[in-house]
Amino acid sequence: METVKNVDLQRYAGRWYEIACIQSLFQPKNGTNTRATYTLNADQTIHVLNETWVNGKRSYIEGKAWKADSTSEDAKLKVRFWVPPFLPLIPVVGDYWVLALDFDNYQYALIGQPSRKYLWVLSRTPQLSEETYQSLLDVATKQGYDVSRLVKTPQPEGVDTENTPESDTDKKGFWWIKSAFGK
Repeated sequence: METVKNVDLQRYAGRWYEIACIQSLFQPKNGTNTRATYTLNADQTIHVLNETWVNGKRSYIEGKAWKADSTSEDAKLKVRFWVPPFLPLIPVVGDYWVLALDFDNYQYALIGQPSRKYLWVLSRTPQLSEETYQSLLDVATKQGYDVSRLVKTPQPEGVDTENTPESDTDKKGFWWIKSAFGK
């Protein structure tokens, strides 16, 4: 599987919206407004904040990403989350490979991993043009992905995800338990 080369992590940092994905076991099945925020740390690792809204409540998990091989120009990262979020005991490490990227403006990306079990289409905006989406599906297909498994992530307009009150945040991580059982 080929990845892009020489990703500028400073430009890659920031907010990304999930346009579509092949859902993972630990991802809420009915999440909306799903997004990831990446913050570059001084040591060149990346703080990861993944958020989604389930039944009006914000659910989130935080992790850390780093280049799998600091000497390689390949965009192959490792990401680690501690689960369950309400009692972080188990480190879960996965691959985060950038398969396609808008190098001009860093506005969209295609993320996968070597087993081809998971795939994410990301955009800097909650919506992505159909033309760009289809071009990313073409890349995924050439990389051996079954794109029929992709599920588009609802990103309804008019939802205020910037000002979610703390009382509307699932701090106990119940979404994680439900997700582990396929809910």
